[in-house]
Amino acid sequence: MLTYPEINPVAVAIGPLKVHWYGLMYLGGFIAAWWLALRRSRKPWSPVIKSEVEDMILYCAIGVVVGGRIGYMLFYNLPELLADPLSLFRVWEGGMSFHGGFVGVMLAATLYARKIGTTFPALIDFVAPLVPIGLGLGRIGNFIGQELWGRPTDMPWGMVFPRDPEQLVRHPSQLYQAFFEGLVLFAILWWFSSKPRPRLAVGGLFVLLYGIFRFMVEFVREPDAQIGFEWFGWMTRGQELCLPMIAAGIAILIWSYRTQPLPQGRGGQGNSAAKGGAQ
Repeated sequence: MLTYPEINPVAVAIGPLKVHWYGLMYLGGFIAAWWLALRRSRKPWSPVIKSEVEDMILYCAIGVVVGGRIGYMLFYNLPELLADPLSLFRVWEGGMSFHGGFVGVMLAATLYARKIGTTFPALIDFVAPLVPIGLGLGRIGNFIGQELWGRPTDMPWGMVFPRDPEQLVRHPSQLYQAFFEGLVLFAILWWFSSKPRPRLAVGGLFVLLYGIFRFMVEFVREPDAQIGFEWFGWMTRGQELCLPMIAAGIAILIWSYRTQPLPQGRGGQGNSAAKGGAQ
C-alpha cells in the first residue's frame, strides 16, 4: 500500500486565525475560473465581455457557497437541520454538497444573465468549462483534510488515513474524483467548447459527464456514515443525486442538437434563419 502523505490541513495559522487548505483550494478554483473566463471572453461568440467577468465569478461564487451549504444540510443532514436550524450557518463544522452548489450556480447564472442582457443557456455554456478545475482542487482539499475517503481495498495504491478510526487500507477516492471530475472533465469540456456548439450543448455535456464520473467513483467511496447505503442495498445518496443529472444531460444534448442554432456574437444569439430561429 502507499503511505498517506500527512499534510497539515491548516495551511496558515496566525494566532486564533487558521486558514485551511480546503478553503485555499476553493479560492484557487475561483481564480482559475476567472483567468479562464477572461480568455474565453475574447471569443467573438462569447456572451460575456471582459469587463463582466469579475461580477460573473462573484455571482457564481456566492451561488456555490450558499447552494453548497444548503444542499449539504438538505441532502445529507436533514435531521440535524430540522432539529437545529441554526446548524445551517455553522459552516466551520464542514459540509458542502456539489449538487447543492450546482443548483446555486444555476440560480446565480439566471440572475446574472438577466443583468447583462444575455440568455441563461448562453451563460451556462460559458460557465460550464470553468467549473472542473475548482472541482478537482476541492477534491484535493478533501484529500488533505482526510475526509470523504474511499472504501476498504487491497489494491497496491490503497492507503491508511491517520484520522480513520478503523485504520483500514482504503481507496484514495478523493484523488479519483480530482482526476475524473477535475482534469478529465475540464479537458473534454474545454476542447468541446473551443468551437461554437448548439445552445446548451456544453452545459448538457457537463451535466452528463459529471453525473457519470461521480456515479462511477461512488462505488469505491465510503458512503456517508449518517446515511449509509440506500436503494438495493448498494446505492449511495451521491449516486441517487447523479441519476437525474445523467438523464437530464442526455435529454439536454438531444434537445440542443435537434432544435438549437449555433451562437453568433453577444448573448449567444443564433442565426435567425437556422432551424427556424429557435430561441
